[in-house]
Amino acid sequence: MGGFENATPGVLVVMALMIGPVLYYIRVARRRKDLYVRRLAGVDAIDEAAGRAAELGRPLSFSTGLTNVSPVLYACLGVLYYVARKAAQYRSRLLVPQNTPEVMAIAEDVLREAYRAEGRSAQFDPRNIRFLSEEQFAFAAGYIGMVQRERVAGAFLFGHFAAESLILAEAGQQVGAMQVGASVSPEQVAFFIAACDYTLIGEELFAASAYLTREPVQLGSLYGQDRAKLFLFLMILVGVGIATVNSLWPELGLTNLGTLMHLGWGFGS
Repeated sequence: MGGFENATPGVLVVMALMIGPVLYYIRVARRRKDLYVRRLAGVDAIDEAAGRAAELGRPLSFSTGLTNVSPVLYACLGVLYYVARKAAQYRSRLLVPQNTPEVMAIAEDVLREAYRAEGRSAQFDPRNIRFLSEEQFAFAAGYIGMVQRERVAGAFLFGHFAAESLILAEAGQQVGAMQVGASVSPEQVAFFIAACDYTLIGEELFAASAYLTREPVQLGSLYGQDRAKLFLFLMILVGVGIATVNSLWPELGLTNLGTLMHLGWGFGS
């Protein structure tokens, strides 16, 4: 609470302008399902990879890598739910290798619900959700073995990855799998771009989940954050403009945004 007690009016106004659009668009998304989200090439590739696996009669794989229970996992589960429904429709096997027991339990519930939504509950096999290891490279070794034994036709790498990212992506490439990678780890994006067919970068992972699930909280948050970012960008432009004017014509003495943000409440001396 100390941060709020010491916050200036300017800081509180900016916080309201950041949070307000998110809450507003979550409410709008609950009423409307037709909010427009630009479709990404990597999202189209999900359907393509699922269809390709069905044609080849080979399984799909979906890995969340080293992702723990977090907002990133929440976004990944939205995509997993969509992929699982596609697998149920096409009667394809979906392998879900896991690194964390907690995530494994959550993923099993998501898969079970996806198969139930397609009326294929009997087709769901919990043995396809495989715990490999909590050790980073032991998990990577287990993933390589699974991909090569099963000869997966489509591999989805969504979530948080570290040094094992290229190892995982190369495993899929060696068996000719169509791969879609999505990482919030900037250091690993380059490896996915090099080894995967399609790559979602950073916040595109959250956008993909919102687009596929149309879940109001995710969709509204995406809309609200985009508009908050636009406001921040405009503030940057205004601040740069004021600083430029003050440097060229100092006699004007325009008040910069930093000064406005630090103005107090006007109490006391």
